[in-house]
Amino acid sequence: MHSHILPGIDDGAPDLETSLQLIRGLQEMGYRKLIATPHIYKELYPNTIETIRNALSLVHIGTKNAGIDVEIDAAAEYFLDEHFEDLLSRDELLTLPDRHVLIEMSFMAPHPKLNEIVFQLCTKGYKPILAHPERYLYYAADLEQFERIRDFGCKMQVNILSLCGYYGKPSQKLAQRLIERGLITFLGTDLHHPRHEENLKNCLKDARLIRYMEQVPCQNHTWLTN
Repeated sequence: MHSHILPGIDDGAPDLETSLQLIRGLQEMGYRKLIATPHIYKELYPNTIETIRNALSLVHIGTKNAGIDVEIDAAAEYFLDEHFEDLLSRDELLTLPDRHVLIEMSFMAPHPKLNEIVFQLCTKGYKPILAHPERYLYYAADLEQFERIRDFGCKMQVNILSLCGYYGKPSQKLAQRLIERGLITFLGTDLHHPRHEENLKNCLKDARLIRYMEQVPCQNHTWLTN
């Protein structure tokens, strides 16, 4: 429910060949459905619903031609900026199933209007999900910040790679603490490239990691269509 496998539109797969490589690898790991979530960040990745759906169509054609049988859909990972607020005001968001919206913010400093934006999303009938909260280390000393976000109506998604230390020990520790606090309801790959995929394979063989994943009241499966 969080991956960057569409070709050539953000910092994920640069071309269709790489997209198919990543998709095939995820299928071999047991994934039955993949939801690509390209960045929409106006300054760096000014994607639109149209650019994302066009890239998804290329992937659908490519997987069919390659004989890869896995369900693939697309939404977006929205960076919280003025452009996002404008899209929200016009109800022009590309959502995950059941009107869930994946959002992210800077790794350097918290967004000053995060709670307000979460509230606006909820009042418009959206269901926000904060991507990789374990990477927002400025909140690490005060987990109540995450609890406030949850209380405003925002769910949270941990990157599986964080649990095996891919982004460093501080993010790994924070991911574990968030799970222990019962604050995580989604698991994501945040897959961008083959190096991520290789590390993900190793993560899913780690018994200690599996124990942490089993603690999550994970909602990913509710979006399967079969």
